Parts: sequence; C-alpha cells; structure tokens
Amino acid sequence: MKIYKYLFLLIGLSIMGCSDLVEEPIGVLAPDGFFKSTGDIQTAVEGSKTHAINEKFWGRKLSIALMLRSDMVNLQSTQTRRVEMDMLTTLADNGMLTEYWLKSYQGIAAANLAIAGAELVEVDAATKNPVTAQAYFMRAFYYFHLVRQFGALPYIDKPTTDVEEALSISRTPASEVYDNIISDLQFAKTWLPNTQASRGIPSKAAASSYLALVYLTRAGTNGAADFQLAYDEATEVISNAGTYDLALDTNFQNLFNAEVIDNSKEPIFALDYNNVEATNNAYDQIAPMTGIRGDDRNSGGGWSVAVPTEAVYASFNPLDYRRAVSFDEEANINGNYVQSDNFTISGHEHARNTPYIAKYARYPGEFARGSGRATSHNYSMIRYAEVLLIAAEAALEVGGKDAEALGYVNQVRARARLGGAYKTGADIETTFAPSTEPADLTTVTVDDVLEERRLELAFECKRWYDIARRRLGATVYGAGGYEGLKPDFSDDDYLLPLPADELERNPNLTQNPGY
Repeated sequence: MKIYKYLFLLIGLSIMGCSDLVEEPIGVLAPDGFFKSTGDIQTAVEGSKTHAINEKFWGRKLSIALMLRSDMVNLQSTQTRRVEMDMLTTLADNGMLTEYWLKSYQGIAAANLAIAGAELVEVDAATKNPVTAQAYFMRAFYYFHLVRQFGALPYIDKPTTDVEEALSISRTPASEVYDNIISDLQFAKTWLPNTQASRGIPSKAAASSYLALVYLTRAGTNGAADFQLAYDEATEVISNAGTYDLALDTNFQNLFNAEVIDNSKEPIFALDYNNVEATNNAYDQIAPMTGIRGDDRNSGGGWSVAVPTEAVYASFNPLDYRRAVSFDEEANINGNYVQSDNFTISGHEHARNTPYIAKYARYPGEFARGSGRATSHNYSMIRYAEVLLIAAEAALEVGGKDAEALGYVNQVRARARLGGAYKTGADIETTFAPSTEPADLTTVTVDDVLEERRLELAFECKRWYDIARRRLGATVYGAGGYEGLKPDFSDDDYLLPLPADELERNPNLTQNPGY
C-alpha cells in the first residue's frame, strides 16, 4: 500500500500565493529546514486554506453532502453515494464521505505544519503569532466540521511522519475534540487582528464568531453554561461590529454575487475562490450541482442534482426578498424565457420541474467556466446575520433576555424588507421593491430563531447542523417534512460512519453505532 494512502502521513503542503492559488504538492515535509521566516509560516497557512476550496471539500463533496442531508433539498440523481446522503443511509465506503474526510485531514496536516514550524522561526511572539494564529483557526475550522459529523475521531495536533505512530492513533472523545477546538480559537482570537485585507483571511471577529457557534453547538450536550458562552461571544462581536468592520449588507443578493461580494461587510470568514480557473475544474462546482439542467445561462446551465422541493419553495413568503434571491423561478431554455408556473421550469429529461437554488448559479463571476464551474465566488462560512441569530438563540436559552433576542431577529428581518436588485432566469436585472414582509416579530421563541435561520441561511449548508444539534430529525424527516418521509432515519444518523478504509488500516479505530 502506497504511503500516501495513510491518512496521518498526508502532510503534503499546497503552496499558493495570495492571488494565484495554484496547488503544488511538495510531498512529506518536516518543519526542520523549511521554516525560517513568518513568510514560511504563511505559506503553510495558505496550504491549509487551499484544501478547503478543493472540489473534495467545499467545492462539491462536503457542501453538497450537507445540503442533501438536510430537509430542504431533493436529489435528482441515481448515484449511490448521493442517494445514501439524501436518504440518510450512508455506508462507510461512501465516496463523498471518504473524500472530504481525507481532504479535511490534509488541511489539518498543513495547519499542524505551520504551527510546528512557527516554533523554529526566531522572531518575537508579537511578530509571528498573528500569522500562526491563522493556522490555529484553520485547524479548528476543519475539526469543527469533522466532530459535528463523526463525533469521536482521531485528533492530530502535530506533524506525524512515523508509520507505526500513525497506525496507533485511536479516537479522541468528542468532548475533548471540542475542548481543543475552543483552545485553538481562543489562541486565534488573542492574536489575530480586528480586521484583515480579505474576509478569506481569519480575523479576531472570525475567531470570536466561530467560538459563539461552537459553544452554541456544544450546548446541546453541555447545556446552560455553553449557551451563556455563546451569548457572550456573539454579543461581543455585535458590540464591536464597527471595530471589526461588520454590518448587514443592504442588498441580500450581494452576498451571492461573485462580482461584488468582496466589498460587502457582512461576511466574517469566507472561502475565497479568488478568480481561479482551476485545472480540470478541481475547485468550485456548487453552481452546476444546484443549477437548472437545460438552462442557457452559464454556457450550459446546471446539472440538476440538488433541487428544492415544492414544499420548501412554498414555505417562503413571496413578499420576502430572500425568496427571490434564494430561488430561480424561471429559466432560459433554448432561447425561450420559461417561468415556473405550475412547475414547468425546464423540459429537460433530467431536470426537476420546481424552482431551483439561485444563490450560486446567478452571479458566478467572470472566471466561471461552463455551467458555472471554477467560479469567482467567495463562500461565507459565517456572516454577520448568523451571529445575530446565534446571539438571539443563546439569549433565549440563557433567559431574561427575550427583548434583546427579539431585536436581533428583527434586524435580520428588517434587512430582508429592503429589497434590491437581482437577476432573473432570463438574465434580466430586476428590482424587488421594498416590502412590508417579513414583518417584525412581536415575540420570539427558540423555534422562531431556528425558522429564521432556515430562511436566512437557506442552502448555505447550515441546516443539517441545526437539525443535528437540536435533534430535530424525528420531525423534519417525517411524512410532514419538506422532503417527505425519510423512512430509514434513526438517531444514529446524527453521526456519519468513519470511512471503512481508515478502520481497515488502523485497528485502533472503532465504528459509530448503527454502522
């Protein structure tokens, strides 16, 4: 078996510049001899970030898996790996799962390399720690995705080059993984600057916002203390929004427009695809995966893989601008403008006759290839609206802060009422006039906040995590759910199986219950 097949030996470093992001794997690299300056640390950090924008991570595999596992996207595909994700019958050899598991650990390995290498750089802490803190942030970013999906897992926090050592690693309890994630983010928060030149570079605001989300997620297990910590972190970001240069964008569409997103103050941390035409379309494929099959836009339309159901579309208020931004209700088929009345949006045999996800296919940017691949998108991993909703949910759980929570939710709803310009399926720039909807709430509950998250963050790969942390599966996957009954769902499905080949290579690893 070739050495690159060992998960824990994948310390390949992808070198990328700030503007070209070209991967150049240089194989197994020990810190000794390479790290001499903060620039070398930054190189390793950029390598860690590069793994996140790969097709095997956010470019398609993880992002689409999260969409399919939610209750808002139907599958228009018969590929077994996708069917398993959609119907919650995922097996340990599922190709989507195995690829983003591996890519996550490659990103972690590059972050570990940066952290270890920083110890060899002989400059003062004030000079190198703000750079090293980016590596701590990225390591936390990858592990946070992994622990929410797999629970206990191999936790690696240093470069590993010894085969025997690699194959002796066992699973670290999820509680300890969370503790390590929090420790990494606290280091990042201490040393990162308030703002960065790009939202694709972690900042103090990004670390604090992720701490809020981590605490909110862990509160499902730990309870009141973590809700308080989530509230504290989220409100700290809100209180310092001016310092952190954060605000709600006045046009919701801007958040999904590759041509203008760089100027928005709403993203807090983003995966920056940076106008790269990747070799073999290796990077971004979310636009074609969610786009309309047979549509003339984007030189071939989409592939009609992840498509909302009629019930999901109907759950949005037609006077809410977020529906117009989130859904394509018409298409351009063979030069003809086709509206989705009676759900006849496309006549293609592989298309679904419902409105489609519009957030990614509408404005893919100048570097988009056929069907919108290899776009110029910056994908917001966390944005200011979500921090407001984290604060609202945590405030309600803490108690005695209902009015404050109500204010946070209504800020998000007020932005939606502003309307704005967006592009229709016929590529016609259209104005959505300011609306009276969604109206301000007069009272708010946790369920209201979760519903606001569902609407505001629709198709941004957040919903499955909300379902899992709040244990909503029995309801949302039932016959009355937006996708109808998913009969194979059980509580075991809140965690995925560890990849079968990892268990085969390492007898110290055990499988999750139910698999």
